[in-house]
Order: sequence, then structure tokens, then C-alpha cells
Amino acid sequence: MQVDLIFKVAAIGILVAVLNQLLVRSGREEQAMMTTLAGLIVVLMIIVREISNLFDLVKSTFGF
Repeated sequence: MQVDLIFKVAAIGILVAVLNQLLVRSGREEQAMMTTLAGLIVVLMIIVREISNLFDLVKSTFGF
């Protein structure tokens, strides 16, 4: 597993958490929820891309 992938996910998580707290404290709960959902979608897209790369690697390894 690549270390930079872990750092990317952690950085997105920290950024989303800070933005979420700022928005909640300013009374914008709906925007805070949308920010959290956007961060979750970005992380899921990154993970799905990596899983796809893993399946391609396995496929090429076994010659399918």
C-alpha cells in the first residue's frame, strides 16, 4: 500500500473535520453536512480507483 494514499485520505479527513466544525459553530449545519458528504464522496472515489487498479493488477498477473 502506498503511504501517500493514506496521507491523502487523512488530509481530506482533517480538512473536512475543520470545515465542519467552523460551519456548525457559525450556524450553517446544512452546509456542514454537505461538506462532510462531499469529503466522503471524494475519499470513496479515491478508494474505488485504487481497488480498480488492484483488480487490474490481479487480472494481468493471472493472465485473464
